[in-house]
Amino acid sequence: MKICVLGGDGYCGWAAALYLSGRGHQVSIVDSLVRRQWDRDLEVETLTPILSMPERLNLWRQLTGKTIPFFPGDVTDYEFLSATIQTLAPEVVVHFAEQRSAPYSMIDREHAVSTQVNNVVGTMNLLFALREFAPDCHLVKLGTMGEYGTPNIDIEEGYIEIEHNGRKDILPFPKQPGSFYHLSKVHDSHNITFACKIWGLRATDLNQGVVYGTVSDEVALHEGLINRFDYDEIFGTVLNRFCVQAAVGHPLTVYGKGGQTRGYLDIRDTVRCIEIACQSPAKPGEFRVFNQFTEQFRVLELAHMVRAAAKNLGLKVEIDHLPAPRVESEEHYYNARHSKLIDLGLQPHYLSESLLDSLLNIAVKYRDRVDQSLFMPRVNWRNARNDRSQKLAATLTL
Repeated sequence: MKICVLGGDGYCGWAAALYLSGRGHQVSIVDSLVRRQWDRDLEVETLTPILSMPERLNLWRQLTGKTIPFFPGDVTDYEFLSATIQTLAPEVVVHFAEQRSAPYSMIDREHAVSTQVNNVVGTMNLLFALREFAPDCHLVKLGTMGEYGTPNIDIEEGYIEIEHNGRKDILPFPKQPGSFYHLSKVHDSHNITFACKIWGLRATDLNQGVVYGTVSDEVALHEGLINRFDYDEIFGTVLNRFCVQAAVGHPLTVYGKGGQTRGYLDIRDTVRCIEIACQSPAKPGEFRVFNQFTEQFRVLELAHMVRAAAKNLGLKVEIDHLPAPRVESEEHYYNARHSKLIDLGLQPHYLSESLLDSLLNIAVKYRDRVDQSLFMPRVNWRNARNDRSQKLAATLTL
């Protein structure tokens, strides 16, 4: 299939592009490389050393004989995006080109606004470009389980049957996003739903849980193809942070009681889910939703799993509880359905089978690159502020 991966330089996008290319699909990448700029702006760095995009793609071509064309540009630039869609004429667009960090969106006004502009405007541009130049193209969009929040009922896959005052209907599952980032994803879902309804576009929303792992068959070909391993408080996941902390002997920092429960999946399952969605496309006019995760864990449960695995490597690990910087329930009910991708053929990898090889061993290998100052939370949901505005206001007062 002709597949265009938007955001192919990022964590999920890079893994997906290599996997799909390795499986024989005609893959192209569109990316503005802004993810690297955000690292520079925040003065953080992935644990694993990442080559430049040209170096990565040249290495892939040398190792496999497969070429992945790269189109540098921003999805918020409609002229660029629409011209690229016309040039590529893709059968599938896999959309990863979004700012994907909740803490980033909660830093201050500037970061909240830029998150919503990048995500919502970029997706809107894509919808109009597909309507105009590739109306039969299947949009595979990366959503997030965070759209649902943590309701005190079972979370269905996208839709729920409601009976009210003697009448029934199937409606989108209620949204309770927990950050301006998650809100942007909700806006995306509504916009895509509307575009499918009025224009007959076809789309699959993959509401993904927390992804972990760096190891895949493609990356294993050469260290220069290695994926990101973010552990900082902005872009890092809690599981990555725990593994890096264990590798350097730092206590595992659990926010609050650690009862926050989320869905998790291996990066190898992420890329397989993408291919499954591509090979079983939505119908014209259909907006379908798959919940994309394989296991559920509480944060404290993850901390104990990492501590036990680290002990097998001779690492002594303690667990510390910190005040929670986020506005969220520290203990809550959480039971989300996730059967549709299994029904279509997903064979999951499990954290218990990959914690050492895909996470802890990587953290130990690159622990000389660890910056321990990045472990502690600095972004507070209750006190997001714009330092530039404050400095300007102080100047005007003076």
